Amino acid sequence: MDKAAQTMIDNLEKNTGKSLEEWIQIVQSTGLQKHGEIVKFLKNDHGFTHGFANMVALKAKGSDAGSAENPEDLVEKQYKGKEQLLPIYEALVAQLKQFGDEVELAPKNAYVSVRSKKQFALIQPSTKTRLDVGINLRGREAEGRLENSGSFNAMCSHRVRLQNAEEIDTDLIGWLKAAYEEAR
Repeated sequence: MDKAAQTMIDNLEKNTGKSLEEWIQIVQSTGLQKHGEIVKFLKNDHGFTHGFANMVALKAKGSDAGSAENPEDLVEKQYKGKEQLLPIYEALVAQLKQFGDEVELAPKNAYVSVRSKKQFALIQPSTKTRLDVGINLRGREAEGRLENSGSFNAMCSHRVRLQNAEEIDTDLIGWLKAAYEEAR
């Protein structure tokens, strides 16, 4: 479990007087199944902020990345049926690791978060033929293939769509490097 997740879990008990396990039991006793219903229940009935409600809902459903025994299994799951995109992912990761030792890859269910002190990018196999790279470049105008993220992912300001490893060029690496520097 990463440090940020553990801090949230510790703060949950400090703020509410109940442990994560107790909240999971409360949620499970309601019979609610949908993520949104659980979040609404925790916010409306127990005064949770969205972040805490979301965390408890994910943990109660066992659908968060932290519930996976091996995070690398999440990457394998992401690329099941999309194996042709794995070489693009691997080439991109190799470039990102050259930024420095503090670059951390944190696989989630649908994407891999790329962080330094905070998330600066994410890598997501969006379709069978396309890998999307989300980049945090606040205040930067979209240009050419560096497009606004739109509804792709609210945690990123921009997106670059990749269909082959050759598209990992100096422009993309430059945008990622700028986002990395801002996140340090």
